[in-house]
Amino acid sequence: MDNNGAEFCVHGDDITLSADGTDTYQIVKDAGRYKECKRTQGVSTTDLVGRMLLMTRANTSSQSSDPGLPSQEEFVSPYTKACNLLQTNSKITQFSSPSNEPKPGDRIVYTAGAFDLLHPGLVDFLEAAKKEGSYLIVGLYEDSVVNEYKGSRYPVQILQERVLSVLANRHVNEVLIGAPYPLTEEVLDHFKIDVVVQGMVHEGDHDSDHFAVARKRGIFKEIDSGSFLKTEDLVMRIIRNRKLFMDRNRQKQIKRAEQHHENGGKRKRREQRRS
Repeated sequence: MDNNGAEFCVHGDDITLSADGTDTYQIVKDAGRYKECKRTQGVSTTDLVGRMLLMTRANTSSQSSDPGLPSQEEFVSPYTKACNLLQTNSKITQFSSPSNEPKPGDRIVYTAGAFDLLHPGLVDFLEAAKKEGSYLIVGLYEDSVVNEYKGSRYPVQILQERVLSVLANRHVNEVLIGAPYPLTEEVLDHFKIDVVVQGMVHEGDHDSDHFAVARKRGIFKEIDSGSFLKTEDLVMRIIRNRKLFMDRNRQKQIKRAEQHHENGGKRKRREQRRS
């Protein structure tokens, strides 16, 4: 931290334990240079890692047949499993850019995809896409659409989670939720799109050119973000290191259970004093 000029370290209000049960932020906490902020309710890294290990989601019934993977009952704990994300208009507003309307003279850029687990490769692509104009619209496909062209184990994140992730990116001005697949003339006309972009790294198996209407109009462009990272690469990393993540999450489960019982005991003592 000192070498990089950082005054303090910030983390969400969840458990910060490594696989051996060590608090990974204990040093900065002891130094009084740790700050905690409230994380978005219903969005949990632990839960996402669990989904990747199981390759299952709340909105599908598919599970991995790999006998080396943990069962859902073995992996998920009531103390660390995130609740379903409850989407509200105020939550969307919190994640959105201050001004959502394009200004006169803006060159409007459109792209669309799953944008599942918004990783550095996707962030690099969004930055490159924004450079093609001044106002970037990102279309996000429905879970069923992604499921069809990427396979039954995808997407890892449900649509509501993917919306918040993309909205939070500073290069994105607007998100089209449940974008049509393939792209339609109506979308191009409605948003007055000047250019439609696609990255050089393609995820999933598209049976047809889903940007055909943009090619026909001569406004399609393939861009190179300089990154070749894919969502599948992240999933495979997690699965290859599943024992490490399982051990870490079990330690978090134990710690969360201890906190849960401790908080329950405090409430019970308060109630007894009142009576």
